[in-house]
Amino acid sequence: MTDEEQKKPEIPQRMSRIAWPNARYGFYLAIIIIILVLIISYRHLIF
Repeated sequence: MTDEEQKKPEIPQRMSRIAWPNARYGFYLAIIIIILVLIISYRHLIF
């Protein structure tokens, strides 16, 4: 085997069928969720 084949990490069978989104979309989603939680928590101060 070559070095490339040895270094290639094996993906579990169940995970290989999932289409994973890019990391930046997860970052944007996390920011949106945090903002929504803060708005809900502090709505009495905002409105």
